[in-house]
Amino acid sequence: MNFFHKRSIATICFFLASFYVSGQKSETIYLSGTGADDTKTWEFYCSDGMNSKKWTTIQVPSCWEQQGFGQYNYGHVPFEERLKETGTYRHTFDVPRSWSGKSVSITFEGVMTDALVKINGKQAGPVHQGAFNEFHHDISRLLKYGRQNQIEVLVKKHSDNTSINMAERKADFWIFGGIFRPVYIEARPKQHIRRVAINALADGTFEADVYTSGSRAGDAVEVQVQDMAGSQVASFSGQLGTFEVRLSGKADNVKTWNPESPSMYKAVFRLMSKGRAIHEYEEKFGFRTVEIRESDGIYVNGTRVKLKGVNRHTFHPDHARTSSKALSIEAVSLMKEMNMNAVRMSHYPPEKHFLDVCDSLGLFVLDELTGWQTPAYDEEVGRKLLTELVERDVNHPSIIFWDNGNEGGWNDSLNDDFAKLDPQKRKVLHPWQDFRETNTLHYVDYDYLSLDGYSRRKIFFPTELLHGLYDGGHGAGLEDYWLRIWHHPLAAGAFLWVFADEAVARTDRNGALDADGNHAPDGILGPYMEKEASFNTIKKVWSPVFIDKRYITPQFNGVFNIENRYHFTNLSECSFTIEWLAYSDMVSSGPKANTIFSEKIETDLAPGQKGTLEVSLPNNWMGSHVLSITAVDKEGKDIAEWTYPVQTAAAVASSMLDEPGGSNVSLNETSEEYQVKAGTMAYSFDRKNGMLTKVNHQNRQIPLTNGPVFVSKDKAVQSVAAVENADGTVSVHSVYGGEQDSITWVIRKNGQAQLSVAYEPAGTAPYAGISFSFPEENVAGMEWMGNGPDRVWKNRTAGPNFGLWDKEYNNSMTGHSGFDYPEFKGYYAETYWANIRGDGVPGFKVYIKSNDIFLRMLTPDQPDDGRTTVVDFPKGDISFLHGINAIGTKFKASGKLGPQSSLYQFNAKKIHQRKLRIELVFDFAE
Repeated sequence: MNFFHKRSIATICFFLASFYVSGQKSETIYLSGTGADDTKTWEFYCSDGMNSKKWTTIQVPSCWEQQGFGQYNYGHVPFEERLKETGTYRHTFDVPRSWSGKSVSITFEGVMTDALVKINGKQAGPVHQGAFNEFHHDISRLLKYGRQNQIEVLVKKHSDNTSINMAERKADFWIFGGIFRPVYIEARPKQHIRRVAINALADGTFEADVYTSGSRAGDAVEVQVQDMAGSQVASFSGQLGTFEVRLSGKADNVKTWNPESPSMYKAVFRLMSKGRAIHEYEEKFGFRTVEIRESDGIYVNGTRVKLKGVNRHTFHPDHARTSSKALSIEAVSLMKEMNMNAVRMSHYPPEKHFLDVCDSLGLFVLDELTGWQTPAYDEEVGRKLLTELVERDVNHPSIIFWDNGNEGGWNDSLNDDFAKLDPQKRKVLHPWQDFRETNTLHYVDYDYLSLDGYSRRKIFFPTELLHGLYDGGHGAGLEDYWLRIWHHPLAAGAFLWVFADEAVARTDRNGALDADGNHAPDGILGPYMEKEASFNTIKKVWSPVFIDKRYITPQFNGVFNIENRYHFTNLSECSFTIEWLAYSDMVSSGPKANTIFSEKIETDLAPGQKGTLEVSLPNNWMGSHVLSITAVDKEGKDIAEWTYPVQTAAAVASSMLDEPGGSNVSLNETSEEYQVKAGTMAYSFDRKNGMLTKVNHQNRQIPLTNGPVFVSKDKAVQSVAAVENADGTVSVHSVYGGEQDSITWVIRKNGQAQLSVAYEPAGTAPYAGISFSFPEENVAGMEWMGNGPDRVWKNRTAGPNFGLWDKEYNNSMTGHSGFDYPEFKGYYAETYWANIRGDGVPGFKVYIKSNDIFLRMLTPDQPDDGRTTVVDFPKGDISFLHGINAIGTKFKASGKLGPQSSLYQFNAKKIHQRKLRIELVFDFAE
């Protein structure tokens, strides 16, 4: 295809007098609103389903299902079971008389799926097919200027084109209908600039292909490059051939675009005829160079980059596929908060303002031609939609790749068309396939990351990875995967699936959220952008500041190893806030953190460099509870926080526990129980197995019972004995099995119960420790010292920070029901103590004197269709564990996700004294 009838290469001209004479600018009138937060009322008739077969009104833009029309379909529903409803829209609008004699077009930014447009009863152009692409019709000849006009649009949710239905309507997402993106009319001079395609490189080289309409040979185009404040940077000009011209030149001292410093510029083009400016056209762009170096990597501005990305659909529970600039800003801001630098536009082109926000806030973008598995678009419609995609999006510096469909939904005959339309010649991907220079295989096992298979020379970055489902995936396994990807020279990053749960608030169910079972609850965030626990894990693992793990001991010297994992930012642009924190009055409700010392530290570390960060050690640093390090970027936003317990769990417990005192403890033996009393406390232990069966304080029962039991394997009781000790306490001692495991209760004179456990877990097990029963209905919440506020899994411990936390009970099932975050039930890491608040019964406190103990608080409800994200929890309700479960993803059991997801291995011969030990103190009197 010949895209330029004649081309002329411009000469640099830095001061063009004609730029001080403005040409006419395009004028725009919106017939619809501008987005989900700004709509207009049109007349509407729906053929079938909800609220059908009558004329009424609808808001535009919108998806008609969310306005109470038609039928809800998920993409897996067979075509023959769908209504395939149509919608007819009508709307009247005025056109200024001054527009007469101009070129007037109507633009639809997105219609699902086939759209036939009539203006004043006459068809404006061919039926447009393809839901996610912007299209235009010239309607100059159809309008009544200075008078009222009518638009009528017939929309078919189910396309007449089979390949479009297979590419767009049979996908793994909700299927909607309607005019879901804005509609506007635009007036330009008869001679005007239709569009431009810019190639601006990091060295200041500037090229622009300018496409015009109505121009004549001899006309010229001038362009002024400006910064975003409007100051001139450079200007160039070129003579038109027939309709097109290429302008080129070079600007000095430009600021390059990258996601860490997304410097943007404006190019103001003017179409000149006989020295007079006819039309002015403006485009934003950025100077940056993208290279794909074969068997090497992805280079931006000469720097090899790693893509920390996520897949994203345009979706909102209330608005479905209709979006707004505010929602785009929210989404990109959340991605940046997770320390992501990339997003994939799965599985269709996004709304324009989303790409604008990626440009301005800074994200690499993979822009995607719609295509779902197989077959792809047919060649005719595919080429048309590809052209619409590239012509609309070509000037966004954020876009570094084009995607030709998804997972088999590509048409190989279209691969080279992207470069014909794109002067930047950005490379094309086949997401899920080894294609040309890249291998983007989806959902690889951890073992695949050895990259020693059949595509070992290709640049590897899975465009879908760690497929989320409910609480599985995303953060679970990410630390292991990223360790391999970061350090392998041919691994260029990864894109997690997916950004947010896609549960639609159904108008036919009074707004109830529906994620179509386990098809759509795949997000890092909840449907309304609620931060699920993986959010904080990703933020920590993908932090561009990496700090080695340390334990604070009396020998701590204040030095941390640190690495700058930014690609373009020196750490001198960031700052570190250091705080030594001590908690006072920890036993009362509400944590009180006192800062005993704080400082700000700056360091000079170039991208990719390693060094050290040295914190000051104040005189009383060992008296604090937490050392906190917070990294803040140049915009003042938190990058990540690292927290380190300063004191051991035993030291904290000792500082909080009462000194032993009170009266002697009495022991009474019955045929079934050992009954122990200490002041207002009364305990009962089963004589056969030594388990705690009753706890009473002031004649009120605390329902902690049936424990402790060992969770990794059953153990037979060998002996149980109770004894009054010389110090006035009473001990209940149980010995288990041939391994001589032991459980010892000591009831102290102050009424507290000390528990000592020594045991050998199973040789291979998903968890290890002890457990008790406690009715869930009697739990109101808890306050604790440990890592929080999020629960963890074995393969998702990064993210929570050490400190004091407080939570009310909730029963959220991540991505399924409740949507109260953070979730209450589950595992908590590095627990020092917990205050379990009772509901209708007294609560209790427990102090943990052993290191590295997980607290298990109740058993989370799990959806029946959770696949490999369903976890087999230990018996009981409240547990104290040396080891906890890993969790899988939608497609993979946890064992496929790397070392942190593996089962625990125990060999008693390799452990001094052969036993794991847990030391607890229970206080039931408060």
